[in-house]
Amino acid sequence: MTLLIEPFAYPFMVKALAMAVIVAVPAALLSCFLVLKGWALMGDGISHAVLPGIVLAHIAGLPLLLGAFAAGMFCALASGWLDANSRIKPDTILGIVMAGMFGLGIVIYTQVPTDLHLDHILFGNILGLGRDDFVSAGGISAVVAAILILKGRDFALLAFDPVQARVAGLKVGWLHYGLLAMISATVVAMLSAVGIILSVSLLIAPGAIAFLLTRRLPAMMLTAVLIAVAASAIGIWASFWLDSAPAPTIVVVLTIAFTLAFAARQILNRAPA
Repeated sequence: MTLLIEPFAYPFMVKALAMAVIVAVPAALLSCFLVLKGWALMGDGISHAVLPGIVLAHIAGLPLLLGAFAAGMFCALASGWLDANSRIKPDTILGIVMAGMFGLGIVIYTQVPTDLHLDHILFGNILGLGRDDFVSAGGISAVVAAILILKGRDFALLAFDPVQARVAGLKVGWLHYGLLAMISATVVAMLSAVGIILSVSLLIAPGAIAFLLTRRLPAMMLTAVLIAVAASAIGIWASFWLDSAPAPTIVVVLTIAFTLAFAARQILNRAPA
């Protein structure tokens, strides 16, 4: 029993667990719709594209979250506009925009003297969180989770059949850009916890695992949340004993969970009826 509870005898570990759960819920819900819609790379792109916004906001003395959100929305809107006005495939456009903005962020960071820690931006600082981090992440997470739960059917129809969604009278444009805005906001909420690079795992893995295990959207959303929360708790607990960083440990746990879910699905598919 001591092995299980000793890590959480320290306040900073309890705070890390609380933050991981806070950001895991909206990220897991979003991951379901990203997987169903084929937007897995969108989360990856936005998570990388926020870097120049963070650096510029720091230089200007503005809140880092404001700069990150602005950069994330620019990436999403620019990718959407280029997709609608060119023959290039969406994944190619997103790759170009993402790489360009991430490279721009690195160039600005290296050229301007600043006390901003790049490691904390890229990999998170979940063991050194303050009250402001919880307030901002908690507020964003609550709003995003509430919207996805209340409007889940609308976003599901958009993911499965945009034409039918338009025929049904849904405001497809609002749903489309609303989903992009929620991705950007969730990435911003995860910055202090898991950083830019590792946030993509929470935006893809829970939904992908739940997709392998379930066949109905409500069950998929619930399963994704449970998986994300459990992986976060296990990852933080394991990082204490392994003396590793919590964020990458959580990603490793999610990767193992996906591997097990995939193997289980293969076994069930091959089993005689």
